[in-house]
Amino acid sequence: MDASALKALQAPLKDRYREEPGAALITLKADGELDGSGVACRVRTATALAEAGLHPATGGDGTQLCSGDMLLEALVACAGVTLRAVATTLGLDVSGTVHAEGDLDFRGTLGVDKAAPVGFRDIRLTFDLDTTASADEVATLVRLTERYCVVLQTLVSSPKTSVAVHTAADT
Repeated sequence: MDASALKALQAPLKDRYREEPGAALITLKADGELDGSGVACRVRTATALAEAGLHPATGGDGTQLCSGDMLLEALVACAGVTLRAVATTLGLDVSGTVHAEGDLDFRGTLGVDKAAPVGFRDIRLTFDLDTTASADEVATLVRLTERYCVVLQTLVSSPKTSVAVHTAADT
C-alpha cells in the first residue's frame, strides 16, 4: 500500500470522526475461558484459540503462552503496524524488525516478597530499521510512531482500570 492508497482508505474515517466524535469511540473486547484442567486460560484471537498458562519462572512447563510475553507481543505488533502506517504516510521505504523486552521480578507475583513489584518494572522497545531515510526523517518516524501506537501509549499512560466479578449466584 502506498501513501495515497492509505490516505484514501482513512480519509472517510477521519472525516466522520471529525464530524461525529462519538463514532470514534469503540470498545475492543477480549474473552477467556477458564474451563478445563490445569492453570490456564484460553483466549480467542481473531484467527485462533490461544492457551495461556504459567511462565516457567512461576512453575509452568513452557508449553503454554505466557501473558507477559503476549503483552510484549501486542506492543511489538502495534508498534510495527503503526511504524509501517506512519512510514507509508510519510512516503518512507522502511523495513526491519521490532523488539520488545521487559524486566520482571517473579518474587512479586509469587508472593515471596511483598516489596517486590508485580508486573514489568521496565519495558524497552527497539526498532532495527533498514531504510534510506535521513536521520531527521527517522526521528520523525519514531516520534510519530510513539505518539500514535495504542499499546505503547496505554502502557505509558496507565489508564484507569477496573475489575468486576459476577457469579452464578448473581443471576
